[in-house]
Amino acid sequence: MADERMRVHRALALAGVASRRGAEALVAEGRVTVNGVTATVGQLVGPDDALAVDGRALRGPEPRRAYLLHKPRGVVSTAHDPQGRPTVLDELPDDVRLYPVGRLDIDTTGALIVTNDGELAARLMHPSSKAPKTYEVLLRGQVSAATVRRLRNGVELDDGMTLPARVEAMDRKAPGGTWLIIELTEGRNRQVRRMGEAVGHPVLRLHRSRYAGIGVSRLAPGRWRPLTRAEWRKLGAAVGLER
Repeated sequence: MADERMRVHRALALAGVASRRGAEALVAEGRVTVNGVTATVGQLVGPDDALAVDGRALRGPEPRRAYLLHKPRGVVSTAHDPQGRPTVLDELPDDVRLYPVGRLDIDTTGALIVTNDGELAARLMHPSSKAPKTYEVLLRGQVSAATVRRLRNGVELDDGMTLPARVEAMDRKAPGGTWLIIELTEGRNRQVRRMGEAVGHPVLRLHRSRYAGIGVSRLAPGRWRPLTRAEWRKLGAAVGLER
């Protein structure tokens, strides 16, 4: 029936292959077939069509999974690393195809959502979601109140001015450094590190304590747990999805 058809990249996302954007890239790269024929971007498929990625047939829709991982230092935020470094998926269940919601660089620790819910992941990563990301940051040197105000109001980076952010000094001491809480509602590449460099205080340590209000304070580095139903609904509500 016509009303059961959908674009092929959406079907792939619902099956947990990748986010919609990632699935569209797979189609564009010619890695997806429909009934044995290479798929085209935007092609409509129905429930009786046989989809395959890289020659591997897709199973039916996978059960949704979502986990909160306390990412440790030295682990990369990708499903596969060509250099053979440990990835954020290594210790997670492998009964479904998972991928991280966004990235933390290899030296950054903290909260990372990992899921096979392509629609939820795509919306959370979209700039319009404004999902808050809370960081505990150690900056080199003594950071003045004026610099805190600069960080709070926005600093000029090579890709434009940052949005206003919550920035507060932490009651935590470090020789030669200053701990701050920085909460962002945008997600540019290495944004906190670049903000520190822009104000003359490079980042020495960076830990994301919360993502969209979900924190890792009770998880040791490297440990993970499934999201609770309440947390899943909270994430969905933040981006206009029922979960």
